[in-house]
Amino acid sequence: MHLAPGALRRAVVAATTALLATAVGCAPQPEEKAAADPSASAAKSCAKGKLATKTSGKLTIATDEPAYEPWFKDDKPASGKGFESAVAYAVAQRLGYGKSAVVWQSVPFNKAFAPGVKTFDFDINQVSISAERKKAVDFSSGYYDVRQAVIALKGSKAAKATGIADLKGLKLGAQVGTTSLDYISDVVKPSQEAAAYSKNDQAVSALRNGQVDAIVTDLPTAFYVTAAQVKNARIVGQFENQGGTPEQFGLVLDKGSALTSCVTSAVDALRGDGTLAKLEKQWLSDAVDAPVLK
Repeated sequence: MHLAPGALRRAVVAATTALLATAVGCAPQPEEKAAADPSASAAKSCAKGKLATKTSGKLTIATDEPAYEPWFKDDKPASGKGFESAVAYAVAQRLGYGKSAVVWQSVPFNKAFAPGVKTFDFDINQVSISAERKKAVDFSSGYYDVRQAVIALKGSKAAKATGIADLKGLKLGAQVGTTSLDYISDVVKPSQEAAAYSKNDQAVSALRNGQVDAIVTDLPTAFYVTAAQVKNARIVGQFENQGGTPEQFGLVLDKGSALTSCVTSAVDALRGDGTLAKLEKQWLSDAVDAPVLK
């Protein structure tokens, strides 16, 4: 059926009007409005005490069990004593959560940075930041610059080592999944396979019982091991950091967590105002220089 000329004109006008309305509806929003929205959203997302945490009004922090000194005092993460416990509460305070709003949770070391959704808001457990781990989780900026150290029983062949070459023929051990174990395989490159333990206290027991010649841990833990756990052991020396940037411990978060930028800002502020340095001096003062193994 053909339309009359008048009807055809009216149909064309109606169709044109509809198309223009659709085009206007799909047009980009003004730039100033679009630019304003993200910043407002970011400010709201980091509002103190009102973050998008696992439990509203609470901040859930995880660490391994047992919680070792000098990172935690007397295996009590909630005490606020020990370097990492103190750092955790300082970060919480920056985020707007007082001590009563912090909930502690036990999570095994390896599980903290394994792929998958986390049950915590952040984990603090001497986890070194690495590109490989960043594939599965987010990290805050570093809260501690760390060196790895070698521990051996006094009077042993390992205790007399003065360089990396002296370690190559020894049976070495470390906790699985740690940069301590990486240093054995990547830096020492021993002639025999390293012993890997699920927990650090198992590595310490192996050293005490003579199942390994030496173990590798971070330097502060090495001072605690030799002072309190294996008193006939000594720190043989420490490794130089590998690469251009120092190894650092970071807080672990869900991959793509909405809290990552807020937690990072809190850590950066604590570093900037000297709080991290103060806490390090208070709780890690024994971790002084040890001989460097080259």
